[in-house]
Amino acid sequence: MATIFFCTDCGYETTKWSGKCPACGSWSTLKESTKVTGKVGKNKEASILVKPERIIDLKYDEVSRITTQVSEFDLVIGGGIVSGMVSLIGGEPGIGKSTLMLQLSQWMGTQDKKTLYCSGEESQEQIRLRSKRLGVNSENIFLLCTNDTTQIVDAINDTKPDLVIVDSIQSISITALDSLPGSITQIRESANRLLRSAKTLGIPLFIVGHVTKEGFVAGPKILEHMVDTVLYFEGELRNQYKILRAVKNRFGSTNEIGLFEMTSQGLVQVSNPNNIFLSHEHSQIGTSLGCIMEGSRSFIVEVQSLATGSNYGTPQRVVVGLEQKKLAMLLAILEKNLALFLRSSDVFINLAGGIRSSDPSLDLAIVAALISSLKDRPLPEGSVFIGEVGLNGEVRPVSQLENRIKESIKLGYERIFVSGYSKLKANPKVTKLKDIRALFAALEA
Repeated sequence: MATIFFCTDCGYETTKWSGKCPACGSWSTLKESTKVTGKVGKNKEASILVKPERIIDLKYDEVSRITTQVSEFDLVIGGGIVSGMVSLIGGEPGIGKSTLMLQLSQWMGTQDKKTLYCSGEESQEQIRLRSKRLGVNSENIFLLCTNDTTQIVDAINDTKPDLVIVDSIQSISITALDSLPGSITQIRESANRLLRSAKTLGIPLFIVGHVTKEGFVAGPKILEHMVDTVLYFEGELRNQYKILRAVKNRFGSTNEIGLFEMTSQGLVQVSNPNNIFLSHEHSQIGTSLGCIMEGSRSFIVEVQSLATGSNYGTPQRVVVGLEQKKLAMLLAILEKNLALFLRSSDVFINLAGGIRSSDPSLDLAIVAALISSLKDRPLPEGSVFIGEVGLNGEVRPVSQLENRIKESIKLGYERIFVSGYSKLKANPKVTKLKDIRALFAALEA
């Protein structure tokens, strides 16, 4: 075995350590690892030449999916579980990853699908107690508590289940390797063996991964490149609502989200997501409504703002659920175009319901909420603001605008503010705005 240095961000390998990765330019990401080498033998199969073929001549079968009967989960993974699909699910400690995987075993078990649940972190007694609380009682769930990757691979080959769950990749190891569980070498080689077994037998595999303090899956970035699907389980630890998000999916679209509520009986899918993000009260000062798109779904969200005089020399700029730089830009646009003096005011922005979004369509809703807070007047009842704000104050159209408007009208909102540059048919419920000066005038009227 040879010692190499491995970049945890991009996967670059080198024999010498340096403070900066030569490939991606990240600092302090080169970690010492052990390179696994093997003897090169004569392999007749390896000597077979593989010739390229025209892509139009290739034969293929339609991808068959196994649905879990839980629409929120099926939506995120592209409509169902595909044979041989390898998925990596990450999330903060205590967010509910193990609970979700145990319930996934139950969902599959009710369809007579055999699940092998492999745990390297908890004992049989702990998992049995949780399964009793969650009502997981299917006879098709088999439990294996071990930290040995080889034992897991052997169990997969022997039992040939319909689904395999490994919780977690950081807790298992290969005894032949001289490194600790959770190290780069162990994570990479263990994941490679599990992936090879799943692909060979055509068995779906779900791997649970820890996350770093930055919120990304711990371990080498190459781990995310190896799998077919990367899921993130998000949400505040003290908030009962959780969001399952796909950031990579070879068998479906990305950026779809599924909404779940954590109850004493486990995770329950949310039938009406818009109830989460709205207060359902009359218009309040500093509060506006926007419409965001997550994948193919649209949500009405509530933007809350508070602008008040600063008691300190440097005013505060606090953002929850949105980008900090976005607020700084919008405040500069307001000062430039509306002559609103904000340099001595503390400004707080919150996206209600615990959701996080970088959708540019929220720009207009943020501006409207700030104007409402500064003028100490509520916005018109039943109003939704959809539009991106440019640096010169112009209101720009956003993608899938018609779908956002339909969702707003369906929920009973009577006045929808959009960009005046959008090519929409005349609608009495839609108000077009060319810039934020027009917005200011419309709110004053």
